[in-house]
Amino acid sequence: MDVGELTRGPVARAALGVLMASFPGTELPGWLTPAVSGLGGVCLFGENVPDLPTARRLCDELHTLAPGTVVLVDEEGGNVTRLQAAEGSDLPGNAALGVVDDLDLTGRAGRALGGLLHAVGVDVDLAPCLDVASEPWNPVIGTRSFGADPASVARHGAAFVAGVRAGGSGTCAKHYPGHGATSVDSHVALPVLDVGLDELERRDLPPFRSAVAAGVDAVMTAHVVVRALGEGPASLEPWSSRMLRRSGFAGPVVTDALGMRAVGDDLGAAAVAAVAAGADLLCLDAPQERDAEAMLWQAWTALVAAVSDGRLELVRLQRSASRNRALGLRAAQRRARPRPELAAALEGLAAVGREAAERSLGVDGDVVRRGPVQLVDLRPRQNLAAGRTTSAFGTALAGRLQALGQAGPVPSDQPLPDGGTTLVLVREPHPEREEGRALAALLAERPDAVVVHTGLPATAPSAGRRVLCHGVGRANAQAVMERVLPG
Repeated sequence: MDVGELTRGPVARAALGVLMASFPGTELPGWLTPAVSGLGGVCLFGENVPDLPTARRLCDELHTLAPGTVVLVDEEGGNVTRLQAAEGSDLPGNAALGVVDDLDLTGRAGRALGGLLHAVGVDVDLAPCLDVASEPWNPVIGTRSFGADPASVARHGAAFVAGVRAGGSGTCAKHYPGHGATSVDSHVALPVLDVGLDELERRDLPPFRSAVAAGVDAVMTAHVVVRALGEGPASLEPWSSRMLRRSGFAGPVVTDALGMRAVGDDLGAAAVAAVAAGADLLCLDAPQERDAEAMLWQAWTALVAAVSDGRLELVRLQRSASRNRALGLRAAQRRARPRPELAAALEGLAAVGREAAERSLGVDGDVVRRGPVQLVDLRPRQNLAAGRTTSAFGTALAGRLQALGQAGPVPSDQPLPDGGTTLVLVREPHPEREEGRALAALLAERPDAVVVHTGLPATAPSAGRRVLCHGVGRANAQAVMERVLPG
């Protein structure tokens, strides 16, 4: 990639100004550093930030290169975490907050998360997820949603936005106009919603209107087709940005990752279509999915070519780049506030996360362990958006057993001693799918097993001894272990 070309002339600079770059590893690559000052943003992924000091160093390096640089991260809490990917999030996630239904708690959770992001140096959090969980078996949203009631999602979403902003970071509501009613994961295919405008207005849009009123900094569009409005995904259709502007939103419209299967394999074509549709900031793809340098060059080249041959107007690119620069200026003003120490920010996040996780637990029957404990994890391993099967429960169980004097959990491939307790983890145990069938077989053999359901309450299986914890973050796991393995 010829880095000099990226900023040579007004067309080149405008094209660069709408792109959100990524990079592999924990060091800024040589090809990225000269481009930082002109980019629309830089997104950090889990591989960039194995620990918080590394995250803080990278943010500081990016802001030293260009104070107006917008650094973004996908940090929802609960199932979706980048800053705490190794050990699991200290927040239990949106579903747990929705179950507790305490707006003060949701606001405090947002503020604590915003404080951590501010301490690290992140400018905009790609959160909250404002999708209404109207399809409980949705393969990609699930407990990332505050719930199935649009009014409740709107209230909690607005409280979370206000909290994160008060803590010192910006927010980006997603996935407009709503991904919660789909049954297809847009990472692998294109979801289609066959709903009328009245249903969309009643069910899916209220949370986004509330977020706009609460001052959300950006809105991310979904790779979801709404047949009543167009044949393409919202991220590539002009109706989505037009509806957002009519709602009073004036900030950047951000696309979901353009490398996802839902929008095809031609990243350059998707970039041009997104800008033509009214998007301002283009999220390209994760560095583990594609070569980060190559996809930046590909998207930039396609945008420049589209201006040259008349498919895009230069003024369109410049208007979007200007919105992104304004976002960077607001972020720089927030960064001028004193930053908390990382340890203090983590402590605050853990405290509110612990409260939320404990208050959200739903318990049926006697779930306290008897004798040695065996952990059986039936959750599917694949989830491209969130990695919803994490090691948080295994780590929490091992630590708790060690504190109680048990060396570790009994391996699941070994017989459980008489009087022992089988602890089985499930996420979406649909009775006609592999996870549900495996659970049924296990309960037939061990009807006294304690079932820990990590998904939405609407998908929870029947069991005599059951814990509903609404997520897979570290906070969720620790709350379950406190209840099942009391000291």
